Amino acid sequence: MRRFAYPLLFLSVFHQLLLNARLAAAGAVAVEYLYPNFTASSLLFIDTGGVFLASRNGVFQAAVYNPGAQQSRFYFSVLHATSGAAVWAANRAAPIPDRSGLVALTPLGLAVTSPSGSLLWSTPPLAAPAAALRLLDSGDLALLDARNASLWRSFDHPADALVSDQPLRAGANLTASASDTDFAEGDYRLAVTPADAALAWGGGGGSGWAQFWSLAGDVRSAKDRNAPVAYMAANASGLYLYAADARVVFELPLPPAPLRILRLGRDGALRISSYAALNASAALGGDFVAPSGPCDLPLACGPLGLCSGSSNASTCACPPLFVASHSGGCELAANGPRLLSSSNCTTDDSNLSYLGLRAGIEYFANKYAAPTTSGGDGPACRSRCSGNCTCLGYFYDNSSMSCYLLESRQLGSLFVSSSSDGSNPAGYIKTVQGSPSNANGRNSSPPSSTHFVAILLPSIASLLLVAMIAWMGIHWWRSQQKKQMRRSKPQAAAKEFQLRWQKSPAKNSDYLDSNIDDDESDDVFIPGLPTRFTFAELEAVTNNFQTKIGSGGFGAVYKGELPDKTLVAVKRIDAVGLQRKREFCTEMAVIGNIRHVNLVRLRGFCAQGARRLLVYEYMNRGSLDRSLFGSAGPALEWGERMEVAIGAARGLAYLHSGCDHKIVHCDVKPENILLADAGQVKIADFGLAKLMGPDQSGLFTTMRGTRGYLAPEWLTNAAISDRTDVYSFGMVLLELVRGRKNRTDCVTDGDSNDSSSGSWSGSGGGGEYFPMLALERHAERRYRELADPRLEGRVREEEVERVVKVALCCLHEEPALRPSMSAVAGMLDGTMGAAEPRVASLNFLRLYGRGFAGSASAIRAANDLFGGRGGAGNPTGSMTSTATTTSESPSHMSSQQVSGPR
Repeated sequence: MRRFAYPLLFLSVFHQLLLNARLAAAGAVAVEYLYPNFTASSLLFIDTGGVFLASRNGVFQAAVYNPGAQQSRFYFSVLHATSGAAVWAANRAAPIPDRSGLVALTPLGLAVTSPSGSLLWSTPPLAAPAAALRLLDSGDLALLDARNASLWRSFDHPADALVSDQPLRAGANLTASASDTDFAEGDYRLAVTPADAALAWGGGGGSGWAQFWSLAGDVRSAKDRNAPVAYMAANASGLYLYAADARVVFELPLPPAPLRILRLGRDGALRISSYAALNASAALGGDFVAPSGPCDLPLACGPLGLCSGSSNASTCACPPLFVASHSGGCELAANGPRLLSSSNCTTDDSNLSYLGLRAGIEYFANKYAAPTTSGGDGPACRSRCSGNCTCLGYFYDNSSMSCYLLESRQLGSLFVSSSSDGSNPAGYIKTVQGSPSNANGRNSSPPSSTHFVAILLPSIASLLLVAMIAWMGIHWWRSQQKKQMRRSKPQAAAKEFQLRWQKSPAKNSDYLDSNIDDDESDDVFIPGLPTRFTFAELEAVTNNFQTKIGSGGFGAVYKGELPDKTLVAVKRIDAVGLQRKREFCTEMAVIGNIRHVNLVRLRGFCAQGARRLLVYEYMNRGSLDRSLFGSAGPALEWGERMEVAIGAARGLAYLHSGCDHKIVHCDVKPENILLADAGQVKIADFGLAKLMGPDQSGLFTTMRGTRGYLAPEWLTNAAISDRTDVYSFGMVLLELVRGRKNRTDCVTDGDSNDSSSGSWSGSGGGGEYFPMLALERHAERRYRELADPRLEGRVREEEVERVVKVALCCLHEEPALRPSMSAVAGMLDGTMGAAEPRVASLNFLRLYGRGFAGSASAIRAANDLFGGRGGAGNPTGSMTSTATTTSESPSHMSSQQVSGPR
């Protein structure tokens, strides 16, 4: 029992830590030391590229690292700061799937968790509580106890690389990564034994390891003494194997260099890069590479590929009777005999044959492999291979009478020997005769499909019947439980409700809502709730709701001041409908505990009777639409727009992947992006869509959001996901570029339209649909023309290009083609390259634009169709939400009406 208690205690404490952690948007990079109750993620440290700890000399960094800037595999790593190379990774077998997974330091050690909270990696149980995490100047990451004694070190758990003076002890090994962007263990390893250090290949899943290089056998090395090897290390003068007394056993001298990084590559080659200084970003060149010849690698030319050439250059071909394979390497012709594999394994001599390789062709592993047998003749060697189902071929050396069996599940490359004396072993590859269906001498035709149907249909019907009976039983039990609870409810509850009814000053409609909603006591207790105000307190805070600063689909917003002189924005929610108080409070607990620099903070709430009010922090510059579209005051400068785009993207990315439960905003638009002095950018109204029942939706009975920002999937019965917010954000990005709504209401035929949105209708665009124009200018690579004319050229064209590309990628018609908000934030801030939009998935924008271009009557029809401007019209921008209610059903609406121009 004790073996299981410790991990359970670890998970419990770690889970509590995550719940109580106060997260920051982009933390400062610590130097040398970190202390318990610390958490980091790529999203939290996005401004530093995931780096959260640096060594004192600045040479090494600890980071949440995504190699190759891909967005699906993140690793807790130690990096060489200037070159960006990872020299250690913790969670190689279980990468974090996106930017929001956490690395946490607790007294129990280090742990890596997924966004859902599941444990991906952790340090083993420690001998004492961890008091600090230290990144040494050597690159070693160490957990220390209260007396500064080491509890755990990354140097003791190497991955695929070593740095100067890092030992690799006898019995340990380096394992290559699967690829440059996937740190999962590959098929190659460097192992240190008491006799040597050797490279070996796992044979693509074979049961054994095939050695293909050793330090002792390399002509560049020298042996100094006879003693068991204790460890290997590289230093300023070369690569060495040491005995237990630290004296050299084998040495491989190299030109002097203060820093070396030894890495086992995904191709199996061992490379030692030397740096002229500890903080140099580029290697000196002339790296040591082992094996020295490219044809000595197991898969130099793919399976059964024939490699020839020198150490400087090599060529690949196929042996006689073999042809190039589409998957790499070589294979036999399709209509002839076939190579042995796990699917056609046989020991039937009548069905086997051997294909002889021409003289001078050898197999890479035979250089270091001991013969399977010695002293026998060639026919005996062949019999051994025929009697072994896993033997794929053999080599027989006439001069030494040595037999080498190739027993890996995958054959490696062949090479042309440099020896010309004819003493090379003769090689033979085992093949199987006949068609794939009778390789084992048996009829293996597939069974009749009607036979499967006859078996499966009754089984499926039985399972469905059992499931239906179980569902009916559960439903009946639950109904009985509810009836029992209603019978046992005390009569005092009715009297209490009657007193509350009589005392309430609310309107009659409030009485009805209260009667339905508040079947629970006002004293609802849910852990994690923010400050709970009474209605009378909020009346005092807002001076009886005198200063109205905005309104939206959820209700009006008022300015208030708390007793501590803190300004707040108080929102009166009018659309919670029949939602129970406990459900409302639960949502407040979720929203109130979300902390991010780009999300508006919920300061408190009121749930008294049928009244629902939310208290937010106050943003003195109001919403983005006020600064971006307003005619009063100077235009928002380009640098400010980029800050808004990046900040809003990071806020949405946190909602999608940084919270314990993913939150889809459903109403991303400029009115819900708030600004304050000092460049603060925050997303508002997140999580409130869940407070609206379908009958209170601010748009349609099955939709939420604002027309002009709604993604096409609202009408295709596709699942609404975080990619729906991505589409809306793409529309916002285009409005940031142009400085006006994506559709202006300027007319050219003498008519006029009253615009209530305050959108700017400057030159260059009366009535055009801007997303269509952006797509056309993108095709022509004319990005500067898209920028707001009011800026008079004060833009950076490369940034305009980047924002337009990102916006168009967000607008892809297929949700799966849109990037995640984490990727959008990375592309906008320049940590990732901007993806190229897929024009084929954007052609619907042209249809929208053409469908709404033309006369004033067409514009009026469009306005009637979309309910005017579609926005809530918030003069200060505080906490607006969904658009004006319409009675039209989704079944009567086209995709233009939902996602097209506003």
